[in-house]
Amino acid sequence: MKRINDLIRERLFLACGIINSRAGDASFEELRCSEWSPQFEDHMRCRLVIGSMRYGRLNDPEKPNYDYVGSIIDRAKMFRKTGNCELLVDIANLALLEFEDGNHPLKHFESSDDGKHVGVKS
Repeated sequence: MKRINDLIRERLFLACGIINSRAGDASFEELRCSEWSPQFEDHMRCRLVIGSMRYGRLNDPEKPNYDYVGSIIDRAKMFRKTGNCELLVDIANLALLEFEDGNHPLKHFESSDDGKHVGVKS
């Protein structure tokens, strides 16, 4: 049975256009469970473990200052050329490492909807 705050949240999301017909009648919890790829996560974790042996552990203060963002850009270009999905796993891991270890002078997290969304290919 849904709690009242769950029902209110769903109604607010629906009214704000956050929940739309593409998600059907799925609840937030159902979507939270279904909108993930365990295989992709497994590839990420395996490569992070191997990477820790090669480059240093996550959040290690002694680790060199790597250019994660530059590597993300390079790998995205390579993926466009080759279609090798391993590069997507690398990109995800590099984003995670930048999130955790990055030292951008303006680094912060501010959740927002800037109106920019994934484009549809024609």
